[in-house]
Amino acid sequence: MVARREEQLNVATGEVRSCQCGLCGSGIEHRDVEYHRQMNLLLSRLDEQQRRWYLAVESQRLGHGADRLLFEITGVDEKTIRRGREELAASLAKQPTDRVRQPGGGRPAVEKKHR
Repeated sequence: MVARREEQLNVATGEVRSCQCGLCGSGIEHRDVEYHRQMNLLLSRLDEQQRRWYLAVESQRLGHGADRLLFEITGVDEKTIRRGREELAASLAKQPTDRVRQPGGGRPAVEKKHR
Protein backbone atom coordinates (compact mmCIF):
# COMPACT_ATOMS: atom_id res chain seq x y z
CA MET A 1 0.00 0.00 0.00
CA VAL A 2 2.87 2.39 0.77
CA ALA A 3 4.33 1.76 -2.69
CA ARG A 4 0.99 2.67 -4.34
CA ARG A 5 0.84 5.93 -2.39
CA GLU A 6 4.44 6.73 -3.29
CA GLU A 7 3.71 6.08 -6.97
CA GLN A 8 0.71 8.42 -6.82
CA LEU A 9 2.89 11.12 -5.26
CA ASN A 10 5.39 10.77 -8.10
CA VAL A 11 2.62 11.42 -10.63
CA ALA A 12 1.40 14.45 -8.66
CA THR A 13 4.87 16.01 -8.30
CA GLY A 14 5.63 16.04 -12.01
CA GLU A 15 8.26 13.32 -11.71
CA VAL A 16 8.08 10.92 -14.64
CA ARG A 17 7.17 7.45 -13.38
CA SER A 18 8.61 4.32 -14.93
CA CYS A 19 6.14 1.73 -16.20
CA GLN A 20 5.53 -1.29 -13.95
CA CYS A 21 3.50 -3.38 -16.40
CA GLY A 22 4.45 -7.04 -16.77
CA LEU A 23 6.18 -6.59 -20.12
CA CYS A 24 8.20 -3.50 -19.20
CA GLY A 25 9.08 -4.97 -15.79
CA SER A 26 10.41 -8.17 -17.35
CA GLY A 27 12.98 -6.26 -19.37
CA ILE A 28 11.75 -7.83 -22.60
CA GLU A 29 11.73 -5.32 -25.44
CA HIS A 30 8.19 -4.81 -26.72
CA ARG A 31 6.50 -2.36 -29.07
CA ASP A 32 4.74 -0.32 -26.34
CA VAL A 33 7.79 0.63 -24.24
CA GLU A 34 8.04 4.08 -25.82
CA TYR A 35 4.24 4.55 -25.69
CA HIS A 36 4.21 3.80 -21.95
CA ARG A 37 7.11 6.22 -21.40
CA GLN A 38 5.33 8.98 -23.34
CA MET A 39 2.08 8.31 -21.46
CA ASN A 40 3.85 8.74 -18.11
CA LEU A 41 5.66 11.84 -19.39
CA LEU A 42 2.33 13.41 -20.43
CA LEU A 43 0.69 12.52 -17.11
CA SER A 44 3.52 14.20 -15.21
CA ARG A 45 2.51 17.51 -16.84
CA LEU A 46 -1.28 17.29 -16.34
CA ASP A 47 -3.33 18.29 -13.29
CA GLU A 48 -5.41 15.72 -11.40
CA GLN A 49 -8.61 16.21 -13.43
CA GLN A 50 -6.81 16.04 -16.76
CA ARG A 51 -5.01 12.84 -15.69
CA ARG A 52 -8.36 11.24 -14.78
CA TRP A 53 -9.97 12.22 -18.06
CA TYR A 54 -7.03 11.20 -20.25
CA LEU A 55 -6.85 7.79 -18.57
CA ALA A 56 -10.63 7.44 -18.88
CA VAL A 57 -10.36 7.91 -22.65
CA GLU A 58 -7.48 5.40 -22.81
CA SER A 59 -9.52 2.96 -20.70
CA GLN A 60 -12.48 3.19 -23.07
CA ARG A 61 -10.20 2.76 -26.07
CA LEU A 62 -8.50 -0.36 -24.66
CA GLY A 63 -11.68 -2.03 -23.37
CA HIS A 64 -11.98 -4.86 -20.83
CA GLY A 65 -9.11 -5.04 -18.32
CA ALA A 66 -7.81 -1.61 -19.27
CA ASP A 67 -8.10 -0.06 -15.79
CA ARG A 68 -5.75 -2.65 -14.30
CA LEU A 69 -3.26 -2.27 -17.15
CA LEU A 70 -3.35 1.52 -16.92
CA PHE A 71 -2.78 1.28 -13.16
CA GLU A 72 0.31 -0.86 -13.81
CA ILE A 73 1.60 1.58 -16.44
CA THR A 74 0.84 4.85 -14.63
CA GLY A 75 0.27 4.10 -10.94
CA VAL A 76 -3.10 5.89 -11.01
CA ASP A 77 -5.66 3.92 -8.99
CA GLU A 78 -8.35 1.98 -10.85
CA LYS A 79 -11.10 3.80 -8.90
CA THR A 80 -9.71 7.12 -10.10
CA ILE A 81 -9.84 5.94 -13.71
CA ARG A 82 -13.42 4.71 -13.21
CA ARG A 83 -14.34 8.11 -11.75
CA GLY A 84 -12.90 9.79 -14.86
CA ARG A 85 -15.04 7.56 -17.09
CA GLU A 86 -18.13 8.47 -15.07
CA GLU A 87 -17.32 12.19 -15.37
CA LEU A 88 -16.83 11.88 -19.13
CA ALA A 89 -20.07 9.90 -19.48
CA ALA A 90 -21.85 12.84 -17.81
CA SER A 91 -20.15 15.17 -20.35
CA LEU A 92 -18.22 16.85 -17.52
CA ALA A 93 -21.45 18.67 -16.67
CA LYS A 94 -20.75 19.00 -12.94
CA GLN A 95 -17.07 19.89 -13.37
CA PRO A 96 -16.11 23.52 -12.74
CA THR A 97 -14.25 25.10 -15.65
CA ASP A 98 -12.41 27.68 -13.58
CA ARG A 99 -10.87 25.39 -10.94
CA VAL A 100 -9.29 21.96 -10.56
CA ARG A 101 -11.16 20.82 -7.46
CA GLN A 102 -14.80 21.05 -6.51
CA PRO A 103 -15.70 23.91 -4.13
CA GLY A 104 -14.72 22.83 -0.63
CA GLY A 105 -12.25 20.26 -1.98
CA GLY A 106 -8.68 19.91 -0.84
CA ARG A 107 -7.12 19.96 2.58
CA PRO A 108 -8.75 21.93 5.37
CA ALA A 109 -6.89 24.99 6.67
CA VAL A 110 -4.46 24.30 9.51
CA GLU A 111 -5.87 27.21 11.51
CA LYS A 112 -9.21 28.92 11.22
CA LYS A 113 -9.03 32.35 9.74
CA HIS A 114 -10.33 35.01 12.12
CA ARG A 115 -11.86 38.09 10.58
